Amino acid sequence: MISVTGSDLSIEEVVAVARRGEKVAPLDAPVRERMSRSCEWIEKAVAAGDRAIYGVNTGFGPLASTRIRPEEAARLSRNLILNCCAGVGPPLAEDVVRAMMVIRANTLARGNSGVRPELADSFIRMLNKGVRPYVPSKGSLGASGDLAPLAHIGLVITRDPDGDGEDTGKAWFEGELLTGAEAMERAGIPRLVPRAKEGLSLTNGTTFMVAAAALAVRDALDLLDHAEAAAALAMEALRARSNFLHPALHEASGQKGQPEAAWNLRRLLDGSRLLDSDPDRVQDAYSLRCIPQVHGPIRDAVRFVMGRVDSLLNGTSDNPLVFMDLPDGAPPDVVSGGNFHGQGVALWLDLLGIAAAEVGGMSERRTFRLLTPDLSEGLPSMLVAQPGLDSGLMVMQYTAAALVSDNKTLAHPDSVDSIPSSANQEDHVSMGANAARHTMEILENLRHILAIELLTGAQAIDLREAGADGLAPLTRTVHEKIRSRVKFLEHDRVLTPDIEAVVDLVRSNALLADLREH
Repeated sequence: MISVTGSDLSIEEVVAVARRGEKVAPLDAPVRERMSRSCEWIEKAVAAGDRAIYGVNTGFGPLASTRIRPEEAARLSRNLILNCCAGVGPPLAEDVVRAMMVIRANTLARGNSGVRPELADSFIRMLNKGVRPYVPSKGSLGASGDLAPLAHIGLVITRDPDGDGEDTGKAWFEGELLTGAEAMERAGIPRLVPRAKEGLSLTNGTTFMVAAAALAVRDALDLLDHAEAAAALAMEALRARSNFLHPALHEASGQKGQPEAAWNLRRLLDGSRLLDSDPDRVQDAYSLRCIPQVHGPIRDAVRFVMGRVDSLLNGTSDNPLVFMDLPDGAPPDVVSGGNFHGQGVALWLDLLGIAAAEVGGMSERRTFRLLTPDLSEGLPSMLVAQPGLDSGLMVMQYTAAALVSDNKTLAHPDSVDSIPSSANQEDHVSMGANAARHTMEILENLRHILAIELLTGAQAIDLREAGADGLAPLTRTVHEKIRSRVKFLEHDRVLTPDIEAVVDLVRSNALLADLREH
């Protein structure tokens, strides 16, 4: 079981909860005590009424100067959730919502948000019992947190102090989309009347952006490994030279990721009888010869983003924050600031999207080369035995090209954009939620681009005289797994099922299982 402590949640644990249904352990006693202390401090401050605390006994945004009576604190919290439920568009995927929920529970567990342990308990119980709120994918500016996405979750968790009416949200439970109230009732999870500050703490965080980044950075590393497997297969099909993989060449670059990418290719190609089979070849095109120089920096970029996301998982994105144990014996205090601002994660998601788009761009060039007689070292046009009567894989490359072009548009950085909101109180926002959506879409496009290269490489190998017998042992396993799902293209047929079958192999990481042992 995954423990939520506020200090040691990892990307791998987020992925385990989000995608594999790993259970989350109940909060331990120290976490409950820490959360209870800060919650009690907030409640006493509200009851005393001698101090304005943003969003606790005041309005929000440009209404921050309006004081709220102590007895209206629950109404204020619930109103904020209702007001922020303004998301539009198709719902976020199940893994993204589940990742958001475990990350938000972990944020609250740090004890700086001033909320009850029962709020984190609700996230945990929903995860363990399979209640998944319906969260529209569009509407967050990535500053003041991911207000709309989080509010649609908070709407299911909380109930109105004066009776719900119809505002209970929607959630899936046991495969059925229900009202939030019914889903929680069927799962046996009580909905909470929010107390002072709790509406704010349910909505005011970078949680959608961080959840998307945690899943995306894991996917990006997996897709880089797939890209190198696809590239190795293409190199053999094109009878490439291997001298560009010399270790000394890559150590001389002074880079970290470049020698690693070269080592991966050397290991994948060890034992190949197709490489270096053209004695007159001096060197290859950049899409073959410069793979380490392109993949290496991309590996470095992905690992940089991974390190930043690991830190974000255990930070507190909320406002204001309660500090019970300040240094030098200072009394507890509440501090209003801007930890909800997603500029950092917006930049890092943009970087991740740009890096992934570049992997796809190079992959498509190898696909094109394999299909083009002037470039493919004797392979038939469009990789079909009777070109002309059959068009082979011609249009598969069109699809790859369309996806590469799509990624170029999607990779335009969102983090440099800002549109002021909230009567100019929130006059600079990160647009990191848009960066999150775009990066996830780039990665999905990349899966398809790589699947097309893998299919093209397998078809090309089968048309070589040596066939699969000439492959290196590791690339032979890649070829075998492709052929276990997709048969050789002898004559034209519908290609979409072939592409999707290999996309499923890529998504499941089944192609990598044997490779990663080596």
